Amino acid sequence: MATISVFGLGYVGCVLAACLAERGHNVIGVDVNTMKVESLNRGESPLIEPGLGDLIHKNVNAGRLKATQDTEWAVLNSDLSFICVGTPSNANGSLNTDYVTRVCEDIGSGLAKKNAFHIVVVRSTLLPGTTEEMLQPILENCSGKTIGIGFGLGYNPEFLREGTSIKDFFDPPYTVIGADDEKVMEAVKQVYSMLDAPLIEVPIKVAEMVKYVNNAFHALKVTFANEIGSICKQQNIDSHQVMEIFCMDRKLNLSPYYLKPGFAFGGSCLPKDLRALLYHSRKLDMHLPVLEAILPSNELQIAHAYQLIRQTGCKKIGVLGLSFKEGTDDLRESPMVELIEHLVGKGYQVKVYDKNVSLSKLHGANRAYIEHEIPHISQLLTESIEDVIEHSDVVVVGNKTEGYSEIAEKLREDHKVIDLVRVKNGPYTSNGHYQGIGW
Repeated sequence: MATISVFGLGYVGCVLAACLAERGHNVIGVDVNTMKVESLNRGESPLIEPGLGDLIHKNVNAGRLKATQDTEWAVLNSDLSFICVGTPSNANGSLNTDYVTRVCEDIGSGLAKKNAFHIVVVRSTLLPGTTEEMLQPILENCSGKTIGIGFGLGYNPEFLREGTSIKDFFDPPYTVIGADDEKVMEAVKQVYSMLDAPLIEVPIKVAEMVKYVNNAFHALKVTFANEIGSICKQQNIDSHQVMEIFCMDRKLNLSPYYLKPGFAFGGSCLPKDLRALLYHSRKLDMHLPVLEAILPSNELQIAHAYQLIRQTGCKKIGVLGLSFKEGTDDLRESPMVELIEHLVGKGYQVKVYDKNVSLSKLHGANRAYIEHEIPHISQLLTESIEDVIEHSDVVVVGNKTEGYSEIAEKLREDHKVIDLVRVKNGPYTSNGHYQGIGW
């Protein structure tokens, strides 16, 4: 088994490190954040993800997983390095590659002191051409070595969904490896040899583009279903019945996962990657009207949610679910955050409950985000569903976290519910006390 270093102990890096260790690899997690490193070395997960804490605890105790802040030591003591740091959006929609270039500088410095051939594989989301045109020169300049001789370079996009990432890792639809060097290709294939899924070998730019195509299409599917839902609601048609029939056709590679009329999409991938792809297309003087329409339509869905709340005539609003989906503590670009900010700005009294979001448990990017970007929202958080219900006249359900579907028995007769995600399945429709969005 190879010894693998994983740079970046955020969501993608932690899951990768724990899963590779579970399959017998010796794994070194690398991060500049002291809290993340110390947390992992104690056998604790630095973030919330079902099953991840148990996996980390087990493999740290078995001696297969450890963490360090020493980049050079990690490179010298591993055979292959995965880069899993974030690539957030800049203000203009372009991709911020500061973290990934900084990691490549550090890895290059480590390579300069290493005699053995070392393989670097990027998993951070990057626009086509970035790995070869930006990262390769950095690695060569900082190491003093030539690609293919002193080190190898590849790209391996991740397709993990927050909340189900461990299952997604071990049971993927396919694994994509982008490399032009056979040594790199063979080494990465060995890493994933335990997976029972197609392994697709492609050029690096193809692998980079696949990630954006997937995320752009996922973003499109959410918006498409919401617009269908709006049309259906105007004509008293059950939009979920329409879409369930639509999703029965699996032959055209359509996933039913995103095709449910409901609230806006959010999170750390879909909005960011769509903005980057659109910025990239503008640089190439291309006009992509469908893709350009997705984010404005998504913003309209947040406006629709606000209008549903406004039309109740009530000012005391309780919110169940702050993160962009169930099973995660990720608040970055959560549409619920934007909706709550709008409500607060309009003078509504808001209380929020999300069992996965607590300042005492948040680390890294999530904690920094809530402390620096939305500190006023942290003051609205409460510790129980009962607190939210007692405070409110209108309850807004923002994600499908377990327990939210059972709130009906706790409500007063005069309560109103705005359900943005359809927490219950069944042939019911909106009425005076229950409002859905898109049905």
